[in-house]
Amino acid sequence: MRLSVCAHAWRATLLACGMIWLGSSAFADPLSVPADRELTADSHEPFGLHTTPVYAGTLRAKWLGVEKRLDDERVQLALCDGDREHCVSDAALKFLSIVDAGRARDGRARLGEINRAVNLSIRPVDDLVQWGEVDVWSSPLVTFYRGAGDCEDYAIAKYVALRMAGIGAADLRIVVMVDTIRGEGHAVAAARLDGRWLILDNRRTAMIEDSNLRNYRPLMAIDDGGVMKFTDTPLLARMPEPVAAVPTTSLTAQPGLIAASN
Repeated sequence: MRLSVCAHAWRATLLACGMIWLGSSAFADPLSVPADRELTADSHEPFGLHTTPVYAGTLRAKWLGVEKRLDDERVQLALCDGDREHCVSDAALKFLSIVDAGRARDGRARLGEINRAVNLSIRPVDDLVQWGEVDVWSSPLVTFYRGAGDCEDYAIAKYVALRMAGIGAADLRIVVMVDTIRGEGHAVAAARLDGRWLILDNRRTAMIEDSNLRNYRPLMAIDDGGVMKFTDTPLLARMPEPVAAVPTTSLTAQPGLIAASN
């Protein structure tokens, strides 16, 4: 059975960040709550979790690299937006058409339009196949130029498109999670609407609320301020039935790598 598109890349990154250890308690009993801690929903972050900033590591370095490329791409997008007739970038024009479609809608319809359009515009492909290496984070115009990417490329494109369509930075995140059933990492965009976080996933067209997301453990959040690590037990503890632990495998974690799925 083929490993999902992001699996190789995210396994490398999460392991390097010291975020997962197959064979440890990282996946075991993901819904248990320490006796001395109560679930709280006073955080404004996805899943009602608190976060702490991450100032070093592979994940932060990758995001900083994306941000640098985004600075250049935003200039190109602004120029094309102001004079589309003379825009020479087909990728920019296609991306702007998605932004336009989002701007023409309000509320949940705006989020849904951009989620659907980005999902349909990008063909899922493993980084190893496309780039010859694992865990390559691409900026939107690179992704749209190639027409292919893996889970974080979808999430980054949605994040930028939503910002351009008028969604505030405070209401947007890229979320890195682990599938507790498959033992794989995954990345999605998250957008807050009326106080509730919606998950924009390249695996599905329909958006769902974070509290309804099953079998995922959120690990990291990314926004305009940088990378943050979730520090609380997930509100996914509300799930009616426990999730079986992933079979254990002995692996030594290296500070800085991610397991992924697309």
